[in-house]
Amino acid sequence: MKIPKLLLTILAAGVVGSAFTAQQAQADMINGAITFAGGAIFDTNSLATATRVDTFRDVTVMSRDNDFEAFTNVGDSVTMAEPWIFTPSTPTPGLWSVGGFTFDLASSTVVLQNSDFLLITGTGTISGNGFDATPGTWSFTSQTPSANGVFSFSAGSDAQGVPDGGTTVALLGVALAGIEIIRRKVAAA
Repeated sequence: MKIPKLLLTILAAGVVGSAFTAQQAQADMINGAITFAGGAIFDTNSLATATRVDTFRDVTVMSRDNDFEAFTNVGDSVTMAEPWIFTPSTPTPGLWSVGGFTFDLASSTVVLQNSDFLLITGTGTISGNGFDATPGTWSFTSQTPSANGVFSFSAGSDAQGVPDGGTTVALLGVALAGIEIIRRKVAAA
């Protein structure tokens, strides 16, 4: 069987082209940090016995960097899920959203809780604005009495794109080996 050189060239170009356009496992993950502040009304009058935030008030962006800068501004209003139950730890989809980003709470841990101070940390997933869902960490603090329910919240991720593990190079190698096999068959014919 004789394969015309033009057909062989087109076939080779197609195989090599498919190697370069194969889907890569690289991710466009969110990189950066964002902080908020606002008011929180708890389910009790004492931070020592609080188990949830019933209402958030006037929550705004205080700072942001990296990927958050293009979509948010200092002073932007933040939407918070209400109520937020932190004891026991309760996953909360959409715990906060601002500028097209949403944070889905996976877990929380009360690090310190007494009548004067509340510190909660945890993990979750930040998504939005065309980025891949990105694991993130967060912390929530509130103090009393001088803060009168004012809290601060920070969340962020230092995730980087995920390398494709050599899949593209392997696919290119297979394509080139296939071209060589076809070339040898044509030369032998």
